Amino acid sequence: MSAEPMTSSTAAPAPTAVAGRAPLLKLDNVHTYYGQIHALKGVSIEVNQGEVVTLIGANGAGKTTTLKTVCGLLHPRQGTVSFDGKDVSKTAAHDLVKAGIGHAPEGRRIFSRLTVLENLQMGGYTRPAVEIDQDVDRVMNLFPRLRERIHQQGGTLSGGEQQMLAIGRAMMARPRLLLLDEPSLGLAPILIQLVFETIKEINAAGTTVLLVEQNALQALNVAHRGYVLQTGNVVLTGAASALREDETVRKAYLGEI
Repeated sequence: MSAEPMTSSTAAPAPTAVAGRAPLLKLDNVHTYYGQIHALKGVSIEVNQGEVVTLIGANGAGKTTTLKTVCGLLHPRQGTVSFDGKDVSKTAAHDLVKAGIGHAPEGRRIFSRLTVLENLQMGGYTRPAVEIDQDVDRVMNLFPRLRERIHQQGGTLSGGEQQMLAIGRAMMARPRLLLLDEPSLGLAPILIQLVFETIKEINAAGTTVLLVEQNALQALNVAHRGYVLQTGNVVLTGAASALREDETVRKAYLGEI
């Protein structure tokens, strides 16, 4: 989706954290590269405990790169990523899982030859073995459809079921922060509604969520706050309700003229 460039007059400083509370996640002037390609150009965002925060923007804006930088798949060349008050800019991805960051990547990336149960068990590898069954049951309660498919290979599931499995696998580590990258991509409308209802349930149960989503309207409907990215820069930020009413956002990302 293309968008008209936003001028600096539409940009706003990042909202401050809740008074007396440090943000759970903070990116400060983050610059991330793919080789010589400068993908993030000074991105600064904050996610407070208990929030759903969404990143919206056109393809290539840097949304997925931001999530990869948060979860340790990429490391910034400049700037800092802080989680729970600690600098994790250079921390390995597997250590960030242990620290409390879960990631359901774009394209689901499930293990297609493993069963649903085995995929979930892989997601819980950081958990004590005695708690794995409890964690599996928790995911099954969140996604009852997966209970019916528990011994079925992941690659034979429908697209919606694979998305449930990808989110469930990320939840197996009991993350404090859940990163969701395009969870509604390629799904039928009825399943899109189910996914977003589940995101609200996950958040209501205490998990903080950072959401990247092509469906900007749905994302802003479940989020508390949002950031608009454009060519590796944050160009607009604010409460989700305010972004839904912003003329530039409505024209560029909500399909309104």
